[in-house]
Amino acid sequence: MRLESGTVIEASALLFDMDGTLIDSRVVVEKIWKRWCDENGIDWHYVLPRLHGVRMIDSVKMFVKPGMDVDAVFQRLYREEVEDVDGIVQIPGAHALLAALPPSAWTIVTSADLELAKARLGAAGIVPPPLMVTGDIVTNGKPDPEGYLLGAKRMNAAPEDTLVFEDAKAGIDAGLAAGARVIAIAGDHPEEIPEDVEWVADLTALGRKRRWRESAIGCCLRLGNVAAAPWQLAIRCQYTSRR
Repeated sequence: MRLESGTVIEASALLFDMDGTLIDSRVVVEKIWKRWCDENGIDWHYVLPRLHGVRMIDSVKMFVKPGMDVDAVFQRLYREEVEDVDGIVQIPGAHALLAALPPSAWTIVTSADLELAKARLGAAGIVPPPLMVTGDIVTNGKPDPEGYLLGAKRMNAAPEDTLVFEDAKAGIDAGLAAGARVIAIAGDHPEEIPEDVEWVADLTALGRKRRWRESAIGCCLRLGNVAAAPWQLAIRCQYTSRR
């Protein structure tokens, strides 16, 4: 369901997924995996809807044929994804939002490992936050909540006081299982978002507001006291804006 205009959300920290939430890497990822599927007689139409939102090693284990060398497949696909970042771009609104946020208010929780995350974020022009949680430092990847629980811990926030931004079902399930409130980035696929999960089309729906009274329309996300001063965001929900 779309995030309703007028909703007030309070959070101690924001936890962002990376692929599909802050950056768009679909073209690159799907090109690499489709080529591998075609070369190995694996049904691409089965792989595609299950590919995004989980760690690469978990995807490889899911899709390899019996008898295939899991490690060799992983190493090949991993190298190709690290080296091919052409076409990776920011999700609309990501740069403006992250530039406006206090650095102590947000981090990233991604299924990518550190090297891959840095490569993709760098290609999109986003500086990795210092407390980023990557797939190589957790035992269990999404949809397990371990990553988001660790993200909340690193941000010194109770999981239930964090706000998670996700695009894939595995990540949405992980955020909910951690006890966080989840807002989905629906992009061009709002019909794929679970009915009970709030969503916005992309990050352009979020705008910075310094004073509560300036947020007469849309929703408002209030981050606790940051740098000894209340800091707020307004979710303008352009489909209901009356400006």
